[in-house]
Amino acid sequence: MLKGSTLKILDVRILRSLIETRSAGKRKLHNRRRATRLKHWLKIDRVVWGFFGCLFRCRGHQHFTTHTFAINSPSRSYMTFNDLRNKNRLYTKKELVGYSMQDMYDVVSDVSNYHRFVPYVKRSDVHSQGVNGFKADLIVGFPPLNEAYTSLVTLKSPRLVRSECHDGRLFNYLLNEWRFSPGLKDIPDSCVLDFKVAFEFKSLLHSSLAHLFFDFICDQMESAFIQEVGRRSGPPSIRSHVLTSRRS
Repeated sequence: MLKGSTLKILDVRILRSLIETRSAGKRKLHNRRRATRLKHWLKIDRVVWGFFGCLFRCRGHQHFTTHTFAINSPSRSYMTFNDLRNKNRLYTKKELVGYSMQDMYDVVSDVSNYHRFVPYVKRSDVHSQGVNGFKADLIVGFPPLNEAYTSLVTLKSPRLVRSECHDGRLFNYLLNEWRFSPGLKDIPDSCVLDFKVAFEFKSLLHSSLAHLFFDFICDQMESAFIQEVGRRSGPPSIRSHVLTSRRS
């Protein structure tokens, strides 16, 4: 028969074993949670560095500086917390350029060659052509993100090119719209272009990151089209002038 002192020793050993088992379980749970958080933040880092890497690798931005991230639009001069919580983005710009409406239209409507001169476009295939437009399969992105989607393109020569998509993996809605109107009366090779980009991200993270680079990416895309017009049609008849610009 066990004595009282022996029973106490056994009780202490059993209790210690239970405490150690419970502590080990807590440590494992803590480590799993920490690993999950680390995995989550590593995923975020990949997205963030994907943005930065793409911006620095992309052609034609030798003058990229910290001013790129400044919000200097006439209608918006600062960033608020609500901006980062908003999944919807809108960018509009009206500009007088030294090319005719037809010159601009021919380049913007040339969707099958977007992958050759538009930043971030990896692939652009046109199909299902109709009287007023066609469908286009595009892959747009930067490591580690690539978005493949089908866009419905509406054409009205030489005044309108409208591209709209509702089946994106990263966004719920994407709209690119170019409108062209006559420029200066005494300069036929000029026109006024209205450029509009609107979209809604599915992820608040992607929307917040895009907010940081939104102006830069949109300006870079627009510049790429104008540069391509110059490559095909020669120097502009006049210097470009931004008439209005707005983002939200």
